[in-house]
Amino acid sequence: QVQLVESGGGSAQAGGSLRLSCAASGIAFSVFTMGWYRQAPGKQREWVTSITSGGDTDYADTVKGRFIISRDNTKRTVFLQMNSLKPEDTAVYYCAARRRLTFEFWGQGTQVTVSS
Repeated sequence: QVQLVESGGGSAQAGGSLRLSCAASGIAFSVFTMGWYRQAPGKQREWVTSITSGGDTDYADTVKGRFIISRDNTKRTVFLQMNSLKPEDTAVYYCAARRRLTFEFWGQGTQVTVSS
């Protein structure tokens, strides 16, 4: 059974930082591309960032230069370091995994709230 379990969400002031983690089980983690999505109230879920099995990263323009994705294959965990947080970063953040073109496995989400 595949499980992606996010942790590390919470509240922060604008300009602050948070670090999210996503622990994976039930998949061959090292060969999967891992990603983070987010969904703000009243908005559609949007892609935030991805990291391939080889460590290549990509970011949405809205977070580029502020967020950093990384992975530890020995711990089967992907991280999202969020710096210089803005109120518009407030959302539920979801971890996702894909082997091919589309993300097929999802976590349950963790809330991030940024106050001004």
